[in-house]
Amino acid sequence: MAPSATASESPSPSTTLDTTENNLQPFFVLHRARSRKSEKKPTGTWKTRRRIDLSPSLPKNGENIDAEKAEAWDDCRHVSIRMEAFDDVWSKIKSTIKDVLRDINTNVFNEIHHWVCESFNMITSYATPTFPEATGSFPIVTDAASKQLFTGLVLTKNMEFVDDLLTFEELGSYLRSQGCHVANLSSMEFSVKNGIGGCLRSLLRQFLMVTLDAADVSILATWYREQGSCNNPVVIIIEDMERCSGSVLSDFILMLSEWVLKIPVVLIMGVATTIDAPKSILQSNALHHLCPCKFILGTPPERMDAVVEAVLVKQCSGFGISHKVAVFMRNYFVSQDGTITSFIRALKIVCAQHFFMEPLSFMLCFLLGDDNLMLQGEKYGLSPEMMLKHALNLPSYQSYGRNKIAKQHGETLVNGLAELKKLQCQWSIVILCLYEAGKCDKVTLLDLFCEALDPESFKSRAPDNGGGLENDSGVSSSDCYKHQQYYTTPNSGFICQAVRKLRDLPAVQLRKLLKGWEKYTVNVPQIHDKVKKLLSEVKFEDGKSLGQDLSTISKRHASRKHLKIEDSKAVNEKAAKLLESMVRNYMQPLECVPFHEIVCFKNVNALQTMHKL
Repeated sequence: MAPSATASESPSPSTTLDTTENNLQPFFVLHRARSRKSEKKPTGTWKTRRRIDLSPSLPKNGENIDAEKAEAWDDCRHVSIRMEAFDDVWSKIKSTIKDVLRDINTNVFNEIHHWVCESFNMITSYATPTFPEATGSFPIVTDAASKQLFTGLVLTKNMEFVDDLLTFEELGSYLRSQGCHVANLSSMEFSVKNGIGGCLRSLLRQFLMVTLDAADVSILATWYREQGSCNNPVVIIIEDMERCSGSVLSDFILMLSEWVLKIPVVLIMGVATTIDAPKSILQSNALHHLCPCKFILGTPPERMDAVVEAVLVKQCSGFGISHKVAVFMRNYFVSQDGTITSFIRALKIVCAQHFFMEPLSFMLCFLLGDDNLMLQGEKYGLSPEMMLKHALNLPSYQSYGRNKIAKQHGETLVNGLAELKKLQCQWSIVILCLYEAGKCDKVTLLDLFCEALDPESFKSRAPDNGGGLENDSGVSSSDCYKHQQYYTTPNSGFICQAVRKLRDLPAVQLRKLLKGWEKYTVNVPQIHDKVKKLLSEVKFEDGKSLGQDLSTISKRHASRKHLKIEDSKAVNEKAAKLLESMVRNYMQPLECVPFHEIVCFKNVNALQTMHKL
């Protein structure tokens, strides 16, 4: 872990990352480094801690004061500007992620709520206790059927524990919004030390909003009947059943089954492994009282793909990452067993580092709107000359843009950023089209995303003229052969897999895929028109009409079967060639675009160094 800044150094910005909540433990130097000779040497036997200086390069000591002032992008005022921009960008990313994860769970939450209502109706159909009966100190004696406890088993599929908690918190909030009385219990409350009394006290604290020493379930029954309306179910959510003490959880279930007519309880338990997990944890007499129903949440890869699509492919904030950074973060995600929370923390660190290190990163906010970049720079005390001078010295402009972007003073930067935004939009469209094909063969968007960012692959496949699509729906045989090396190299396996799957899709799936392409490409007429043409060529076998003779239909089906198969293969091949040409002509990685340093974090070495600390 790196040492914190001393009081004698420049003040740190008002907003910093909470390094205690992530595994990478970053340390950002947001000021000009002092001369190492002036620093005090450590005393005693303590080892010298390593400082990671992520500041931009600064003028040498021998340069004159005016030159140093012109290049002083790293002073406290400019750091403050960039931190303000970071707050805005991360706020967009954070809210987008929250919306994405909520939308993923919405369908499952709706199913759970529908099941809760049905279970509640079933419970109340057994008997309707009078108020004295309902508030009595003993359960109502009935037959075994009325002691069934409706239990929803929510399979989280080895989702990270932190993700579990967030998901069940959201589920509780959703059910409350639908009128349910909800309490969330953690596995710690089902410990042998706390016993069943600890579970009851937690329920009473959440429902009655008071802390009671007495752990009596009859108090809960009285509270429910005193609500005035007994038309709402009571839902108890146990977030991770497999972490609970089996004996305590069994006793809890037996108790609830005795009181279910007085307190119409529906139980929901999170299960991380398989649907059979309760059999290995609960006692047989407790299992006998459960009436289970299975629900499945989105898997970690599905949730990750949804986040990647919204944040990194569609770029909700304009912020992007390089190929090497993306690969590092993917490997980090895999090494953490698919923990999306850890991935999001790492993304926040990457985003923060970008704004700490890149002087022009504050411009990222203005790329999303119509604000004049130069005017905004002047508002913060940055002259257009200084901004332009720094932008024209960026390596990407020197490598890619010098010959492609006409120098028109201040217009150079504005035009370059407009071109960057357009190319990134086209890149995103191609990635989404590839994903529509790839997910039919279980290709993840995260893998496609990493592969599509590779600048070396782009250089090997990019056409010399840089033009648009060919006039036909695909490419000629010679073109296809010329670019075949790209589609067969190890680095392009996922793109190759997506294209190959496209050639094998049935007509129904192909039409569904093309409908997705039609939606994605609506703002790129060159692609959109070709997609619509392919859609018109997709044919289905004719269904019978009410007035047709079955024997006539059978004869037509037999005579046209071979022709339809050939037609379908032809359309599939055209779609595959169209996708290949889209990849070749429109999938230009961010690192191959002038001025990308303004919006793209590339310093994977710093990220790797922090990961080792």
